[in-house]
Amino acid sequence: MDPFLASSIFLFGLAFGSFLNVCIYRLPLGLSVVTPRSACPKCKQPIAFYDNIPVLSWMILGGRCRNCKTKISPRYWMIELLTALLFLACYWHFGLTLSALKYCVLAFLLLGLIFTDAETKLLPDKMTLPGLALGLIFSLLVPVNDLASQFLPGMVNLPFSGDISARLLSLLDSLLGAALGASFIYGAGAIYLRWRGTEGMGFGDVKLMAMVGAFLGMKLTIFTVFTASLAGSMFGLTTVFVVWMKRTHRFMKRLANAQAARRRGWQSAQVVYRNYQMPFGVFLGSMALFAFFFGNQFLHWYGGLW
Repeated sequence: MDPFLASSIFLFGLAFGSFLNVCIYRLPLGLSVVTPRSACPKCKQPIAFYDNIPVLSWMILGGRCRNCKTKISPRYWMIELLTALLFLACYWHFGLTLSALKYCVLAFLLLGLIFTDAETKLLPDKMTLPGLALGLIFSLLVPVNDLASQFLPGMVNLPFSGDISARLLSLLDSLLGAALGASFIYGAGAIYLRWRGTEGMGFGDVKLMAMVGAFLGMKLTIFTVFTASLAGSMFGLTTVFVVWMKRTHRFMKRLANAQAARRRGWQSAQVVYRNYQMPFGVFLGSMALFAFFFGNQFLHWYGGLW
């Protein structure tokens, strides 16, 4: 990597990370991300430009507002740093290319959606729908090169040839990826609703996977859905086990019978499991980040095992 370019991209990442913090805070509240200028949520005092320097300002102020001394979440500097590191990773992985720009945009959107879902259980349309449109546009500039591009030219005679044909096939791959990603999540939500009688997947997850599919195509979309399902299942099982252990320990202090305490603890853990709203967008977004960096290598390795 060129040191000057790498440093510039890292600084751009910090600036975009600062803007991403604004999006994460304001979009779930239905507020504009442009006006008014950033202010302390507690005392409402506008934040001066010298207190709005990514990462550094948080550290200099000790994680507190200059005016009212209210604590500022470390999430702010973490997102700024993560955005910068993801931009740098895109440059390192894809070089100074349109592919790097495409995946910087996707990383920016995914990181914002991951943290928004974790904090509010919401996936704002103002991120997923423009992301879907951008994914389709980028497919005309950066070839998705998925199943349609690989197999369709040999099966049918296309009316176009050369670069136009390749771009249209890439757009088709992007559209199919968006449709497949949305269909997977919508279908899983419908099955869960019929099985449990309660909503398990929101339309925010459906739109998120449509966006991911538009950027990544069908193959990596399937990879994202299945790895996210595995990660979410492991998280859910771990959560139930931890709650069961904690509740059992609590009941042991009240009940003399250890078996009765374990039974009560398990009943309590089941209630928590039934009422807990898992932010599945966190797992979908995280696995999508993994997919565009390492998904193809993993699938190639896995295919080699057979």
